[in-house]
Amino acid sequence: MLELVDLSKRFGDVIALDGAGFVVERGRILGFLGPNGAGKTTAMRVVFGLVRPDTGTVSWNGAPVGSRERLRFGYMPEERGLYPKMKVHDQLVHFSRLSGLSKSEANEAVDHWLGVLGLAGRGDAKLDDLSHGNQQRAQLAAALAPNPELLILDEPFAGLDPIGVDSLAETLRELASGGVTIVFSSHQLDLVEDVCQDVAIIDEGRIVLSGPLDDIKNRSRKRRLMIDVDGEAWVPDMPGVEVVDGPGPSHCIVNDDAPVADLLAAANAAGSVNRFVFEPPRLTDLFREAVGS
Repeated sequence: MLELVDLSKRFGDVIALDGAGFVVERGRILGFLGPNGAGKTTAMRVVFGLVRPDTGTVSWNGAPVGSRERLRFGYMPEERGLYPKMKVHDQLVHFSRLSGLSKSEANEAVDHWLGVLGLAGRGDAKLDDLSHGNQQRAQLAAALAPNPELLILDEPFAGLDPIGVDSLAETLRELASGGVTIVFSSHQLDLVEDVCQDVAIIDEGRIVLSGPLDDIKNRSRKRRLMIDVDGEAWVPDMPGVEVVDGPGPSHCIVNDDAPVADLLAAANAAGSVNRFVFEPPRLTDLFREAVGS
């Protein structure tokens, strides 16, 4: 179990973390979300000792995190940390050995993950010679090769094609089912919703919403309403309706006690109803509400 408690960090006049904290149980996948500059990367770096917090603690399985524990952690930063002119296989073995694997263990692990991530046969290539998406896969292999107990990934899906996204999502699920604790940050909220069991949303250095995603959805007093009449989105004429336009289909956010029967009757009176959906909010809706945007 990873536990962050009351983390605070200031860089000059900038408050990066302001009492932030969350818990991730063993074998769970948590989506760590927030607007740009909210404190996500700073919190991740605190876990790995790359940033020293002003206050607060980080513990793993109930004990403070130190250098020994971090050998069992895997980290993929948003900014790539591999050497561009060095062969991919050689540097992944190097980093794996720094995590405590023997030479034979490192070679075996690197070969395995290069194969899983679609880079078999590319180990002798220099990182610079790979495409953007394959560079991302190589960075992922570096995080996975030491067989970590805790895996923290910053924007792991960036640059991957749809097949690569599906493959990585399935890999994360398999790792979690085997007991690996996973935290990943992403702005692709549809992917987070598909992969994660838990979420923690940070805004201005504070955790503003956290817990099991299904529980958060079911507790919400809001509902997502989507009505198509005669092939077009239809908005009911009632108070408290928030129309949401953006990525994905347009929809409305209404209170959970909205008169569903009356809404359907009004939609039928307006024309031919092709779609009528009244459901718990999705992660994008929860995110907008939590960060006030």
